Amino acid sequence: MDAINDLIAQLTEASGLDTTALIKLLNTFIVLLLAPIVQWIILGVIRRRASDPTTVYRSLVVLRYTLGAMVLIALASIWISGVQHLATYISIISAGLLIALQDTVSNLAGFVFIVARKPFQLGDRIEIDGLAGDVVDIRIFQFTVVEIKNWVDADQSTGRIVHIPNSKAMREPVANYTTGFEYIWDEIAVLITFESKWRAAKEILWDIANRHCEHFTPRAEEQIRRTAQRYLIIAGKLTPIVYTSVRDCGVLLTLRYLSKARERRGNHEAIWEAILDAFAQRDEIDFAYPTTRFFDNRAEGKPGARAGQEPPAPTQH
Repeated sequence: MDAINDLIAQLTEASGLDTTALIKLLNTFIVLLLAPIVQWIILGVIRRRASDPTTVYRSLVVLRYTLGAMVLIALASIWISGVQHLATYISIISAGLLIALQDTVSNLAGFVFIVARKPFQLGDRIEIDGLAGDVVDIRIFQFTVVEIKNWVDADQSTGRIVHIPNSKAMREPVANYTTGFEYIWDEIAVLITFESKWRAAKEILWDIANRHCEHFTPRAEEQIRRTAQRYLIIAGKLTPIVYTSVRDCGVLLTLRYLSKARERRGNHEAIWEAILDAFAQRDEIDFAYPTTRFFDNRAEGKPGARAGQEPPAPTQH
């Protein structure tokens, strides 16, 4: 004990600080040194006992914020006795910091907004400011997503990790693919020739959609009922439907169906393969594509509307 007192006296003399201030600085140093050591030890135990990466990550997040709060409490207990003497200086410095660090303050406010309002949570698929991805981390100043889309089709991952300031969650519209209602509508447009039997083709598309998507409907209805208690969601027709329209090259049949957000490409592929197989077996149905066609009205037109011919005279009775 005497050795410690002698060391403190020497440090006090060398630094020019009073003993009380020096002890507080030493205690602060010890707290800041112990915090990462404790985190490393606890995290090591968690990693040895938990094999699931999701469990490890969630434990790390809880541990990080818990230790952070404990460090703040410890530092406050060390320095609290001198706070009243610094009140005037802190108020002046705080005003300056709010101006100089407005982006940091905005990101901190964004973190509070994300935690309180929950526009998205870990694991959600979102789109914000033209960037889409799966949320993999939420921190005080930024959140992180694994990017989808961009140069990759059908909402699949690009492999890039993107860090986004929390303030954007308050300033930009946030589209959430999965919270509340994990299904999205997808459409497949099938263009067939005018000569094809479009009603038969429409029936084929409807049968294929029901085989691949029918099992989604009961779960989707249940989710909508639960989500409607929080948002004013009015559910329309949830079963697959095929719409008919006409384009320059033929008859357009648009198949609309429900799909889980992360399974859209797989469902899209399965339905297209079924369509290709089904149409290959039907001679009366053919795909349309841009072509150049010459139409001879005299040979191909309706008898009563062929060019260069007088319409037949009405029959006398």
